[in-house]
Amino acid sequence: MTPRLSKFMLTAHIALSVGWLGAVAGFLALSIASLTSKNAEVVRGAYLSMNLIGVYVIVPLSFAALLTGLVQSLGTSWGLFRQYWTVLKFGLTVGAVILLLLHEFGIAARLARYTLSLPAGVMPEAGSTGSQLAVEAGLAVVALVVTTVLSVYKPWGLTRYGWRIQQKGRVELNATGTPDRTVLSGSDYAATHTLPLGLKIFLAVTALLVGIFAASHHLGGHGPGHHHSETSMQH
Repeated sequence: MTPRLSKFMLTAHIALSVGWLGAVAGFLALSIASLTSKNAEVVRGAYLSMNLIGVYVIVPLSFAALLTGLVQSLGTSWGLFRQYWTVLKFGLTVGAVILLLLHEFGIAARLARYTLSLPAGVMPEAGSTGSQLAVEAGLAVVALVVTTVLSVYKPWGLTRYGWRIQQKGRVELNATGTPDRTVLSGSDYAATHTLPLGLKIFLAVTALLVGIFAASHHLGGHGPGHHHSETSMQH
């Protein structure tokens, strides 16, 4: 990739990622408003707006950010699997896209259809689905903020694959044509071939957040309109 093209792709990736983060933050604000407001029109507007943001803003930006990130990684010396931070950023980005498509976007669409089916002025009863939306949107915001931090600080160094590629490059660039048999010191070799402590802590926190998400989804309870339907049947 030429330097000019690399700068263009980097600019596009940053712009798309920031837009994606802003859209998810707006989604989170609307989900919180739907939980806290007692005004039927505010709640109805929040549910309908979340669906529109999901369809026309979050979905396109998420895929565009993922695509430009892949091009930027594979087209530069950073690679996709050579650095710990690029591997984690890729995993978090893919996870956020899946979270969006399987949970937030689908639930928001059902809530919007349910809201439109109610007469004007009637308060939608989303049950615990509304809380689930807020939790999942919050986790998506955290994931996107973490990917931004990883892009800036680039922590933890080379993976084993990245170290092998680097060593291969040293051999190929050896001016004498003989293999470069320079051996890393014991501490450097161990640091390269074992997971850094900071990375272990990061993975533990990530596993905890995934567990919270799984629990919130499993305990989601009644879906949108369930309570409303039961009330209608009683009358």
